[in-house]
Amino acid sequence: MTSSDILLRDLSDDGILRLTLNDPKRRNALSEAMLGTLGTAFADVGADPSARVIILAANGPAFCAGHDLKEMTVGRSGPDGGKAYFAKVMAMCAGVMQGIVNCPKPVIAEVTGIATAAGCQLVASCDLAIAAETAQFSTPGVHIGLFCSTPMVALSRNVCNKHAMEMLLTGDMTSADRAAKMGLVNRVVSEAALQGTTMEIACKIASKSSMTLATGKRAFYAQREMPLAQAYDYASGVMVDNMLARDAEEGIGAFIEKRAPQWQDD
Repeated sequence: MTSSDILLRDLSDDGILRLTLNDPKRRNALSEAMLGTLGTAFADVGADPSARVIILAANGPAFCAGHDLKEMTVGRSGPDGGKAYFAKVMAMCAGVMQGIVNCPKPVIAEVTGIATAAGCQLVASCDLAIAAETAQFSTPGVHIGLFCSTPMVALSRNVCNKHAMEMLLTGDMTSADRAAKMGLVNRVVSEAALQGTTMEIACKIASKSSMTLATGKRAFYAQREMPLAQAYDYASGVMVDNMLARDAEEGIGAFIEKRAPQWQDD
């Protein structure tokens, strides 16, 4: 498959960009090709004003089964036993996950099937996640002697320590309902209602000022890494700058005048 085949793109008139993992025979594994394609896609869409919200979905029985272990096993043939190759793949994967977080557009995971290891990490890296009731999640590296250390980074930023450690230490599958209770996904719906539910949320978000969404997303992830006083100081500065933006002036004016706002996205 070429890079255009393994990741499908569909942009709606509402500015909803649907990215669909399309390598079902490999369970949408994060091969080098898939990682490279995803990284480029998120970098491109971040600079594309026609795309306002991204939905990340998948074809086949698995949302994403994590790293391509067969491909990584081949990488062991290097003179260093695969160390340089493994470092390259992990850096690519970390880059994709951070690219999702740093993308100025909201990203919604639409999860069907299983999301395991780096696939679970992919879900956890998205801003929102809507799952089919049949979806399952796990970080099963302990079963094969390889702790899910990089998935742990995203997972531990979504769920509390005890829940994260249970998933990491047991490698057990977690149902969609339990994942929602833990905070890994936002909503669980029937498979038949999944795409409609995700689109409804995406359209609601896309109707907002893209400048405001980008400002808020960037500030959310920045402030949570700060001590409380620093976070408030930072967020106060963000709000001051946001108040000076044209869309804030327009939105407040529209609210006072009881009319629909006309966003300029700046």
